[in-house]
Amino acid sequence: MGKKPAPRRVAENEAFAVGRMIRVSPQKLNLVAQSIRGKKVQAALDELAFSKKRIAQDVRKTLQSAIANAENNHSLDVDDLVVAQAYVGKNLVMKRWRPRARGRVGRILKPFSQITIVVREVEEAA
Repeated sequence: MGKKPAPRRVAENEAFAVGRMIRVSPQKLNLVAQSIRGKKVQAALDELAFSKKRIAQDVRKTLQSAIANAENNHSLDVDDLVVAQAYVGKNLVMKRWRPRARGRVGRILKPFSQITIVVREVEEAA
C-alpha cells in the first residue's frame, strides 16, 4: 500500500551524486568541476587524484559515489561511463565578524557550495 516510486530524475543510462556542504566558494569549486567535464571517469579520477587544489578530494569522493550509484543501483558498465555534467551551486554562507579600528567591524563570509555530478554510459564506437 505504500507510496509509488518517484520517477527517475535522469535518463536510463545516467546516474548522479550530489556533494553538499563543501567548504569552499562556488567559484573555486567550479574550476575543479570544469577540469573533469566530458572526460571518461577513470581519467577524471586520475585528474582529481593529482590535482593541487585542496577541494579536489571532496569532488573525487562525489565522483566515486556517482560511479557506485551507476554500478549498483542502475547496473551500468563502469568502463563506459563519462562525466556528462558537473555543475556547482551555492549553499549556506557563515557570517563571522572581526573587530576593526574605531569600534567598527569587518565582515568575514565563509561560503559553502554543493556539486552535482552526472555520469552517463556511452557505447564504444568500434
